[in-house]
Amino acid sequence: MFPLHRGRRLRTNESIRSLVRETSLSPADFMFPMFVAEGESVQVEIASMPGIFRRSIDLTVIEIRELFDLGIRAVNIYVKVSENLKDNTGLEAWNPNGLMQNAIRAIKTACPEMIVMPDVALDPYSIYGHDGIIANGDIENDSTVDALVKMAVSHAQAGADFVAPSDMMDGRVLRLREGLDAAGFHNVGIMSYSAKYASAFYGPFRDALDSAPVDATEIPKDKKTYQMDYANRIEAIKEALWDVEEGADMVMVKPGIAYLDIVREVKNAVNVPVTVYHVSGEYAMIKAAAERGWLDHDKIMMEQLMCIKRAGASLISTYFAKEAAVLLNK
Repeated sequence: MFPLHRGRRLRTNESIRSLVRETSLSPADFMFPMFVAEGESVQVEIASMPGIFRRSIDLTVIEIRELFDLGIRAVNIYVKVSENLKDNTGLEAWNPNGLMQNAIRAIKTACPEMIVMPDVALDPYSIYGHDGIIANGDIENDSTVDALVKMAVSHAQAGADFVAPSDMMDGRVLRLREGLDAAGFHNVGIMSYSAKYASAFYGPFRDALDSAPVDATEIPKDKKTYQMDYANRIEAIKEALWDVEEGADMVMVKPGIAYLDIVREVKNAVNVPVTVYHVSGEYAMIKAAAERGWLDHDKIMMEQLMCIKRAGASLISTYFAKEAAVLLNK
């Protein structure tokens, strides 16, 4: 009660502010999403994501070592699959010598302590750009889950520490857990994209992998039949709780900044770590505004990351991971 209580006493200078700060960030809070391409010495910048590249495995490994030296301890891996390897079954997704499997092996060989969480979804392998197998004009849930189990087991065989199902098919976490255990991979974890919304913020990511749904009359034009309606809140809590019951070791909310209310709700509801994906569109907006001089890039970057952590994130998957780690290490 004023004047006995003056909140400004705890804001007098940076020393006192840092002393009473409720939330902190470190490079170990970040996971870096990486895009892997075929070939050697390949490095292609993604036009809609300045500073982010598709790299061949040899250059990816070099980047991995740099990230580890900065204190980053986890990476999320996505692959740019050749068009001739795409179909409607996902067959290439569990090829033991596929691009993803070779990338996992190379990373774990070069940097065994880096936690590798490969993406488990069929959209990079699909001729339709969808996360599942299409039958009779619809994304078929159960046959897709069968394919995802094969995919996840192949990732575990290659050395993955966690698998990260981003598909939003029903029941896939339970089936993945059963499949991994049956194959002897009891210690391979599952980070489930539990509350993944059908968001327009994913555009630049789909540019990176050329994985947007194709425009065809016989198939769904978007991913709204499996990704969540962004008008819904209670549904996100339900999905996260289901995934935990099915064996998820971590759950994810995606996107990030526009969904911090969901992050807090999920954090309050579950007893496992909550990961937040600070997605490509959120990254691209900051980059674009900063290039025009409308925002201070580093200040906005750090503010958004701090806000995600404050909302309840245990781990933040962000394209800013490397830049933020460099700043924090200073």
